[in-house]
Amino acid sequence: MNKVKSASEAIGQLEDGMTIGIGGWGPRRKPMALVREILRTNLNDLTLVSYGGADVGMLCAAGRVSKLIFAFVSLDFIPLEPFFRQARQSGKLDVLEIDEGLMLQGLRAAAWRIPFIPTAVGLGTDIIEKTSEIKMTNSPYDNKEWVAMPALDLDAALIHVDHADCRGVCQISGPDHYMDDWFARAAQNTIVSCDELVPESFFNDENAARKVFWERAVTDSVVLIAGGAHPSSCAPLYGFDSEHFRSYAGFAKTDGIESYLEAYLGRDENDYQSKVGGLEVILNLPLPTY
Repeated sequence: MNKVKSASEAIGQLEDGMTIGIGGWGPRRKPMALVREILRTNLNDLTLVSYGGADVGMLCAAGRVSKLIFAFVSLDFIPLEPFFRQARQSGKLDVLEIDEGLMLQGLRAAAWRIPFIPTAVGLGTDIIEKTSEIKMTNSPYDNKEWVAMPALDLDAALIHVDHADCRGVCQISGPDHYMDDWFARAAQNTIVSCDELVPESFFNDENAARKVFWERAVTDSVVLIAGGAHPSSCAPLYGFDSEHFRSYAGFAKTDGIESYLEAYLGRDENDYQSKVGGLEVILNLPLPTY
């Protein structure tokens, strides 16, 4: 089965009111080209689930998000994503703020098609007092109470990888695949953008096969977008664009998201990349050193 689609075809499957999970981690391997494609549509009233970065900031600032489920929203060297900060401080955004472990358990529950997972994550915190969405449960085995993390069921997941084939086999070659395998399995529709579309034989190599973290049956659409994580990174191909992030943060202080989108969004991804210096510039962004 050939699962290759254009960005507009893939995003065209989404509908208002959906719950959408976005893979990656802060400024790392975010499916930003797919996020930009959403911004070129009229999609609205979305619930986002994300270990967030500029994906969350842009969509919140553009008024596309009604609810956000998140563990953090950060650009690393800009600790609190600036447009997210504005949306959060406005009080207009419905939020469920949980820690990284609880979000992982929620994605696992959704992937396993069960309503919740009992966990020790969150015990001893005030998460139960601060939200009515997470409850406690009694164990039938040890007479103890555990946090019952509800499933974070996703209508769709957006993920970026470095290599994929037309069947939906996806490779993540960077140092961490984060929680993308759980986003993929938790969703009814998993849309993956990739930097390189490779032949099926690419994955005959055992080293390539070791970097595949979910079954190809889980992937519903494959979208070829070289440089599609920009301005986030896609290790080992390119790093994140610090200068662009600084410029982006500057728009939050001055002219707002409308001016940023007018300056950069463009008609399509080729137009966007021409505005940020072109694909060659993106592919030469240095990888961060930690």
